[in-house]
Amino acid sequence: MADAADLKSRIDKSVEDLKRELAKARTGRANTNILDGIKVNQYGTPTPLNGVASISAPEPRLIVIKPWDKGVLKDIEKALREANLDVNPMNDGEMIRLPFPPLTEETRKKIAKQVKEKGEEHKVAIRNIRRDANEALKAQLKDKKITEDDLKRRTDEVQKATDAGIKQVDDLVAKKEKEVMTV
Repeated sequence: MADAADLKSRIDKSVEDLKRELAKARTGRANTNILDGIKVNQYGTPTPLNGVASISAPEPRLIVIKPWDKGVLKDIEKALREANLDVNPMNDGEMIRLPFPPLTEETRKKIAKQVKEKGEEHKVAIRNIRRDANEALKAQLKDKKITEDDLKRRTDEVQKATDAGIKQVDDLVAKKEKEVMTV
């Protein structure tokens, strides 16, 4: 943890990871990001779903998956069922339709809770980055590479960067929670 740029970079990576995680969370609308990370076993090789089919959301509550090779339809359907999306894939021999039913109040609360948990995990990660930075600064002081004044100033900078990262996480979580709870 040599400098402020490294600290900021690590905090930004954590925030970006949270954005990717939250994009997968289900809301009242069909969102193709929910399928990110699903692997299809194509000829014995796990392949990302978007690598074997085109994915679109032509309607607010429907995702259509159209494979380039109809031979992988069954494999795509199997991968979707194993992904536990709480959606029932419908295979018509040409494409797979994923109809998203409206979320119940209970489901919305459950998803909002998961969103909060993801936010907490990322806040802990940012605090761990702060701890690493502060330990590195103390080691530099011990090795007489920096002065007490430098330690104080840099520790304050680390805290400011940490606070900014945690505020970003809180803002993202609040926005996603609002999106999930909107009927």
